[in-house]
Amino acid sequence: MPKKLQRKLPVPKATTAVTIKDGEGRSLSPRVRVGARSLAEFTNQLAVLLNAGIPVTRCLRILEGQLPQGPMKRISRSLVEDVEAGTPLSESMAKFGNTFDALYTNMVRAGEAGGVQEEILNRLASFLEKSESIKARVKGALAYPAMIFVIAAGVLLFVFAFVIPRFKSVFQSIGGGVASFPWATQVVIGIGEHLEVFWWVYMLAVVLTWFLHKLLMTKATGYRRVMHRLSLRMPLFGPLVHKNLVARFARTFGTLIQSGVPHLEALDILHASSANMHMQDAVQGIHDSIREGAGIAIPMGESHMFDDIVVNMVDVGEQTGELDRMLVKIADRYEIEVDRTVETTFKVIEPVMLVVMAVIVGFIVFALFTPLLTMMQSLNRGR
Repeated sequence: MPKKLQRKLPVPKATTAVTIKDGEGRSLSPRVRVGARSLAEFTNQLAVLLNAGIPVTRCLRILEGQLPQGPMKRISRSLVEDVEAGTPLSESMAKFGNTFDALYTNMVRAGEAGGVQEEILNRLASFLEKSESIKARVKGALAYPAMIFVIAAGVLLFVFAFVIPRFKSVFQSIGGGVASFPWATQVVIGIGEHLEVFWWVYMLAVVLTWFLHKLLMTKATGYRRVMHRLSLRMPLFGPLVHKNLVARFARTFGTLIQSGVPHLEALDILHASSANMHMQDAVQGIHDSIREGAGIAIPMGESHMFDDIVVNMVDVGEQTGELDRMLVKIADRYEIEVDRTVETTFKVIEPVMLVVMAVIVGFIVFALFTPLLTMMQSLNRGR
């Protein structure tokens, strides 16, 4: 087994149970959370200052002085106090687990052990920026159709519940009951009458379904596993979710190995940070294989989460001792694939949603105006 796997770094102890004070004696919650963009900027600026040869305590002082009022400024003040008191930077960061996660603190700890803090922070900043970029693109791809669907559903609900009943009153005042209307008009008016009375039931059902889904995703492992499997098999979005998972796995694993984090510890971090249980199963299989002295490529192939190209590139990386470089190449390739998939998904979804909306609106217009045209023709014949 390579020596890198045998090297064990001391794990910083998170102190979330204690009250943290900032430099002015005010309480600072260890659960404070900072946005990914702010964290990436902080990391990048800290790396630049360290590259300039400035001591870490002074770097933190400079950053604390120039940051605007907010959580990051207060965290920086706490980091300065701890580091000046002799606490390692990684251990101080570990107090704020919601801001500096296990990946972040382990990489900083590896940089401290190897004396390459500035290089590690540069990698961290690059990793955070790329992760945030790909996450934003994926969220954008998923949010756009969801937003259009919600708006369209709201408009249709309003039309059926409040507009169509008014048309019914007009039709009945002119003459004839609902039974005398064309079938399309009867269907539309029937839906409108139903929603006029029970629209709140459907709204409540949507809200309750959403809360039940969130609760089950948190509490029910079986339900979460099924939903994660469905997310991988969805038409259009399944390939996007899958490629994003592979890209994140490769980017995180490669960055951790490059930073000197032992393989097993890196896989533990990957397992804890993975957003999909099936990817967690794949990571666990790789972890068990390494622990038993075997390789990485075989359990990757058996997991069915990685295609043959990824498995073969990892196999070559293992054999040549360049696994970290191969993983970064895989991440670059899959991030490009995610971009292409997002673009393709947009191109497919937009016309499909337009056609669906056009059909629904056309049917409603046909149903509402057919009786009017019939009545006008009857009036003309009566003249």
